[in-house]
Amino acid sequence: MQSEQEQLKQWILARHPEVSDIDADLDILENRLIDSLAFVEFMLLVSRLSGEEIDMETLDIDDFRTLRRIEGRYFRAGVA
Repeated sequence: MQSEQEQLKQWILARHPEVSDIDADLDILENRLIDSLAFVEFMLLVSRLSGEEIDMETLDIDDFRTLRRIEGRYFRAGVA
């Protein structure tokens, strides 16, 4: 079974066939791998994989900048 980080990476790669891999520290927002239209769908995927509801009012966009930050915030509680 794939890790959550790997599942997120595969979700992004499926939408960007021109990209072969994504480093865990690559800013996926700045590099436009996730645009504003896909962001909500991506957040829902993170929420589903983590089992944690994401509150839009307390959302910190920086938590979604890299796969490593997402993993630290949503998949390894207490590690950011």
